[in-house]
Order: sequence, then structure tokens, then C-alpha cells
Amino acid sequence: MIDIKLIRQDPQRFKDAALAKRIHTDIDAICALDDRRRAIQRELDLLKHQQNEISGQIALYKNPKSKWYQQALASGRKEDELKAEGQKLIDQVAELKARTKDLDAAFKQVNDELTAALLTVPQPADPEVPVGKDESENVELRRVGEPPKFDFEPKDHVTLMTALNMLDIERGVKLAGTRNYLLKGDGAALHHAVLRLALDLMVERGFTQMVVPVLVRDEMMVGTGYYPGGEEQAYRCERDAMSLIGTAEVPLTAYHRDEILTEDELPKKYVALSTCFRREAGAAGKDTYGLYRIHLFDKVEQVIICANDEQLSKQFHAEILQNAEDVLARLELPYRVVNVCTGDLGQGQVQKFDIETWMPSRGGYGETHSASRFYEYQARRLMLRYRDGAKNIKYCHTLNNTVIASPRILIPLVENHQNPDGTIRIPPALRPYLGGRDVLGGK
Repeated sequence: MIDIKLIRQDPQRFKDAALAKRIHTDIDAICALDDRRRAIQRELDLLKHQQNEISGQIALYKNPKSKWYQQALASGRKEDELKAEGQKLIDQVAELKARTKDLDAAFKQVNDELTAALLTVPQPADPEVPVGKDESENVELRRVGEPPKFDFEPKDHVTLMTALNMLDIERGVKLAGTRNYLLKGDGAALHHAVLRLALDLMVERGFTQMVVPVLVRDEMMVGTGYYPGGEEQAYRCERDAMSLIGTAEVPLTAYHRDEILTEDELPKKYVALSTCFRREAGAAGKDTYGLYRIHLFDKVEQVIICANDEQLSKQFHAEILQNAEDVLARLELPYRVVNVCTGDLGQGQVQKFDIETWMPSRGGYGETHSASRFYEYQARRLMLRYRDGAKNIKYCHTLNNTVIASPRILIPLVENHQNPDGTIRIPPALRPYLGGRDVLGGK
């Protein structure tokens, strides 16, 4: 969430950010709500000041033994007169309290409206982010590895894995509807192997391994920026105000919600392997073949929570991106890295790099990883803070990236490493997780 002070300082900056990200928000209306909230707060402060002053006067009238009361009687004032004046003051306080109660209700309403409106304001993109309308205008930064040149007619992953009894889409659809599947035998083994490889690499690099809830309160979805706006993509349990996660980013980032950490605790580096759920609403007819766009998958996710320092955030962004690239290197897969343009950037992301891996059946690169940094956008929503060396309380910065997501990664893995006889070569890094085998299929 964006600090209202920043919006008021430069409203045009946030109007431009919304336009660049193609996200609807009304900055003028937000400023008007803030004006209304401030006006009510000023009136409330004045009323409370008046109440305190009059209440102090009432105390004088209520104590006949006080020096002030006795002096008033000695000056010739009547007791009935003093009682009447005291009652008048009591009536004034009652009127002020009634007005204060009405203003408190009005303040809560306008504050709730302002909070809801602020949740729609996008984070301005970093100057390094290319301006563009959608993913077609993302900018390639580099390519690593060469796509294989086959001297035979290559098969797609569905044909390969079905023939090797690794995949059953037909029964998956029977069980759970479209975009569902079953991994079997070596398919399940390969799935677990790539996840284990990625998880082990992250633990080796000092990330704390976590097992996280996959069903979380809606507040955590709001806190990480998925709500409002992403409800249609999530599987929701409305009766319990909970949602199934689409990524372990949610529980990992929200882990320290409402906490104040110490600066020497930072950075926090977490990694989790979790099952993820996505409805893929609005994706009908898009990438429907095979394992590319599905409802259920497993993902190893990395999250970093660090100090409020933009340069430090950029350094960690490069680190988490490199972690993912190193996994792909171990899997011996060709890929490219793209700088995601403004129109393809999420509401809270300052900058995002996607990794797209070569998929022969698609005749091109397909997205397999996303690395994002948010600065304090998520931390403000989550009240995730730390106390610096000068004892000042600041909001943390947050970052996240896919280490590996399966079974989507199985598409390039089996297609790039297929043999003419329909077997699949196993890269050396994966062999320890598959009983030492160097090939799947065959005798």
C-alpha cells in the first residue's frame, strides 16, 4: 500500500503509474477522501479539547467544599444559581459527546473508504522498467544456452510422458475437470526430484526451510497484494474468509505480520515447497495443452525480507534471480531473462524479471520463473517493520522469486532431453534423486 503522504506530495506520479500499469484507480477521489478525513479529525480534536475544558469547569461546580465554590458563595452568588450553571455545563458536554459520537462514526466510514481506495493504488515502476502495454513488449536481457537441434522428429511432453506411463491427463480431467492431470511412476519421481534439487540448493545457500499453510486468512492475501483484484484467480473458502494460496510467497511474506524486527535480524531469507492452486479464470483457450497452465502444482518459492534500502533491495533481487538461473543450469536447460514491462507488471511490483525456458513443442520460450521486488509496498499492508540502529521504526522491503515450479518445468525438461527412441536423458545433477539413473524409459 502506498503512503497517502507520498500521494499528496506528487499525485501526478501515481496517476502516471496507474496509466503505465493499466490499473484503474482514482487519485483525485483519494485526495478528496483524505481531505474529508483530515477535516473530521480537526473537528474531533477541537470537540475533545472543548470537552476537557468544560469538564474541568464542571468539577468546580460539583464540589461545594472547594475553595472556588466557597469564594463564589462569599461573593454573593446563590447556590441554586451555581447548580444551574453546573447543569448547563453538563448539558453542553452531553451535546459535545453526541456530536463526537457522530463524528467518530463519520471518521471511521471515511477512513475505511480511504483505506479501500489506497489498496487500488499501484506502486510506481522503477525507471529501468520498460514502458509497454503487455507481455509482448517485455524486453529480453540475455539468453543462456542454445536450444537443441534434433536430427529426428521431436515429440511434445504429453506424447513423451504418456508413452512412458508418466502422465495421465484423461483420468485427471475425469477426476477433477479440465486443466488437471495425474503424474505416475517416473513422472511423479521426476516431479519430486526437481523440487528436491531446488530446495536443497536454497538450503545450501543459507535460506531457512519452511513448511507453510496453504489455506490462509484473507488478510494475508490483502497484505501481500493479491486482494483486492485477484479474487477471481484464487480458490476461496468464503464461509471461513480464507483462500488457497497460489504461491508460498503469501505465508512466507506474511510470517512476520504485525511485528517489529530488529535491524540485526535482517535479512530474513526463507524458502518453502508448497502445493499451489490457481483458478486460471479468463484463461480459457489459452495454453490449454498439456502441463503449461494448470490448476494445481508444486513450487519452491524464495522470499527475502530486508532493510528499507533501495540499493540493497536491488542487490537481493539479483541474488534471487541468480538462484533460479543456477537451478536451470543444473538442469541443463536453455533460457532467457526478460525485463517485464509496465503493462505486464503487478500492482505492487517495482520491477520484475521473468525467466522463460525453451520449450521445443511451443517453438519458443515459456515463462517458468518470476522474480519481483516490492520495496515497502507489501510491508505497509502487513505492518511488517523493524527498528534501525537509531531506534527509528521503518517498514521492511520484500522480494520473492520462483526457484522451481513443477510440473511446468517438466515440459522443457523432458522435451529438451528426449532421445530418438522416446526415452529421456537425466542431467547429472538430478541423478542422485532418481536412484542414479541416467535415463527414464527403455529397458
